[in-house]
Amino acid sequence: MASQDWFDKDFYQVLGVSKDASDADIKKAYRKLARTYHPDQNPGDAAAESKFKEISEAHSVLSDAEERKEYDAIRAMGSGARFTAPGGAGGAGGFEDVFGTMFGGPGGRTRYTYQQGGDYDDLLGGLFGGGRFGQPTGGYRGFGGPTRGRDVVASTTLDFITATKGDQITLQTADGRPLTVRIPAGVADGQKIKLRGKGHPSPDGGEAGDLILTVNVRKHPVFERDGLNLRVTVPVTFAEAALGATIQVPTLGGDPVKLKVAPGTPSGRVLRVKGRGVETSKGTGDLLAVVQVAVPSHLSKDAEEKLKAFVSELPDENPRDDLLTRAKG
Repeated sequence: MASQDWFDKDFYQVLGVSKDASDADIKKAYRKLARTYHPDQNPGDAAAESKFKEISEAHSVLSDAEERKEYDAIRAMGSGARFTAPGGAGGAGGFEDVFGTMFGGPGGRTRYTYQQGGDYDDLLGGLFGGGRFGQPTGGYRGFGGPTRGRDVVASTTLDFITATKGDQITLQTADGRPLTVRIPAGVADGQKIKLRGKGHPSPDGGEAGDLILTVNVRKHPVFERDGLNLRVTVPVTFAEAALGATIQVPTLGGDPVKLKVAPGTPSGRVLRVKGRGVETSKGTGDLLAVVQVAVPSHLSKDAEEKLKAFVSELPDENPRDDLLTRAKG
């Protein structure tokens, strides 16, 4: 929803893209920043968590064509513009309070759609007495049309498989009505789904508002999303990594697949299974198996002696020499 914050927040700057950036550029910038600041990559780092929320907010607005158009229009009005509604001693109302109250709803729950190319006098005149208020039906009748119903904001939490595979769920509205929602395959955590005409009805026969549903996705104990790809960490033994092996790797909601580990595979190497990621109308991702060499925590005395004998046969080299050299600049 449009808010006072939109005057102050430069979402393009947050994502590091230009104002004429394409959808692909915005998506690419978001993914890069999200990987850097994701809470899973920065446990306990409050600053990184705050940055991640800021990045997610910018992406949610700029990736939605209608919200981006509205955001650009509001920002074009000038960063110095402020709208203040009469308030109590506790604080003045803001942009949301003005437009929320105008349509009979609480501040921050009403979307006001700005018609690009329209006259600012028409947009704001009615707010201060010079516009088209005072119609027999009440409300605002911009350009002679009926009032659009207010949007409704809601949220729901989905399990990982439902969000990835897609499904049909039933929600309950504030007034107790059941509402069927089709969740598209590949919906991401924090993504907004717009259900046209499912918001509040118009007070004077106009178009109903929309339902804006924010989706929260529970973490999976094994898999995690990487765009349309799925990542899974796969432990292998030292012998399997050193000598090579064929192992089984789990898939999301399906049977395990066999994967070949080449001799000398190090920890961190990514093995790819084509077409076993997230399947959407826009494409299908892959399954990315990240190898993690499992080191035995306990060795018998005999095994320890044999391992020492094995080490003595290895070339005398330090795998960290190059790292230390590069670190010196």
